[in-house]
Formats: sequence, C-alpha cells, structure tokens
Amino acid sequence: LPISAVAAVLIHEAIGDQLTCVFVDHGLMRLGEAEQVVALFREHYGIPLVHVDASETFLGGLAGLTDPEAKRKYIGKTFIEVFEEEARKIGGADFLAQGTLYPDVIESVSFTGGPSVTIKSHHNVGGLPARMNMKLVEPLRELFKDEVRVLGRELGLPQAFVGRHPFPGPGLAIRIPGEVTKERCDILRKADAVYLEEIRAAGLYDAIWQAFAVLLPVRTVGVMGDHRTYDSVCALRAVTSTDGMTADVYPFDAAFLARVATRIVNEVAGINRVTYDYTSKPPGTIEWE
Repeated sequence: LPISAVAAVLIHEAIGDQLTCVFVDHGLMRLGEAEQVVALFREHYGIPLVHVDASETFLGGLAGLTDPEAKRKYIGKTFIEVFEEEARKIGGADFLAQGTLYPDVIESVSFTGGPSVTIKSHHNVGGLPARMNMKLVEPLRELFKDEVRVLGRELGLPQAFVGRHPFPGPGLAIRIPGEVTKERCDILRKADAVYLEEIRAAGLYDAIWQAFAVLLPVRTVGVMGDHRTYDSVCALRAVTSTDGMTADVYPFDAAFLARVATRIVNEVAGINRVTYDYTSKPPGTIEWE
C-alpha cells in the first residue's frame, strides 16, 4: 500500500491526530502483506490504525462471481460499507481519503468530463457507491505513480517502501480470472511469493515496474514423479513503465524463467504448469482483469 501510505503521511502532516487510518483487510493481499501494513503504520509512523479483518465477508460475497466488472464493483461497494461501519464506531468521521492516482481516473472516467472510454472500473474510482456518508478527499488524484514516489521520498518514507511495485485495490481478486476462493488465493499467494523472491535474488526488482503471478481458470495434465496430475496453470507477468499508461514486457532470460517455473511447480501444490505473458500495454492491460 505505498500509495495509501503516501496519502496517509501527507494528510497526517496536515491534520495530525485528527487522522485515523482504517485498514480494511479483504483477505486478497499478498503473503505477509497485512502484517507489514499494520507494522508500518503503527510502529514506523505512529499513525492510529484500525485493522479490520473482513476477509470472510469479501470472500463470501465473491463466491459465484466471475465477471471482472462485477468483482470490482462488489469489492468497491463492500469496502465502503465496511469502512463506513468503522467510521461510525470512531465517530465524527466526515471525510474519506483515498490514494487515487491519475491513471486510475483516466481509465475509469474522463478527468475533464470529456468523452473518455471506460477501460475498467478502478476500485478507487468506479467501485464507489453514488451515495456515501462521507466526503471524498483524493490528494494524489492528479499525480502519476512516479510523481507519488518523489513525494514519498520528500515525506521521508523508506526507499524499500516507496519503491514497491503497485498493487491493485481489489488485490488478488483480479489476478484470479473466474471465481475467487480462499483456496485459490492461498495457491496464488505462494506462487507470487516464489516469483518475487527470485526477482529480488536476481537483483531485478527495482528495474521492473510491476511483477506478479496470475492463477488461471485452466487445468492441464502434468506428471509429478510417477503420477499424472490435473492442476492449474500459473501465468507470470513483469513489465517496465514510467507512469502505468503504457508498458513493455520485461525481457527475463530463459534460465531465470525456467528456474522460477521449476520452483513454483515443485513448491506450490495445485499448479503444474507455468507460462510467461509477453503482451505489452497496449494492447493488453498490465493486470489481467
């Protein structure tokens, strides 16, 4: 949540202890990420943080949903419902601050009110209900990601945090085409962790804009030892970009991809095949949904 952290620290500079941060944990985060967020806010910044574990609510509501827009809209709506419930408990919360960025706005609605086509509803933009009890504050709305990184450094955020790859609001839900379940989230979390571990070990993390694994709704035949398997396919994605509006594929060498594929198939139960996505943006988007 680097962008949310930049927004939080910026607002904390402006209004101090009037700020309370609410972390709605939808159960769709990467491995160990929820714990890192809590530690960063509470220990590093001393900013009051309410951690709400709403994973059962979100995963229950996602059951049976397969359409990408339906998933995004449900997550956006439920996020606000949970948030407003917590705001009522805190009392006197009149404003909701979000880390919406300019590319999110461009892809969801026209910033100037002109005829911009909606590419997809962004969790921070198109997924919010029309009637909310709070006024929306978006201090980063006209900035690109690279500009937010500069701002984050100015505010004193650690480089390891400012330099983290973007992560979408709907989390793993849009990296699991088809139905999202806890089991599929757990499989994807493990595969993604292996992939990022290998990228860091190779010293490539900072050269890449975004890298992640996707769990496909496709099963294929494989062989493990003497046994035939019928398991899921994992796709790997890595791109370079400056602002997220266009992106090129990161050119890993074959040995690196072979090493990652071998580790994922051997270490992650439920995956028996790994592919690499060579599509640039455009025509593809960076995320799969």
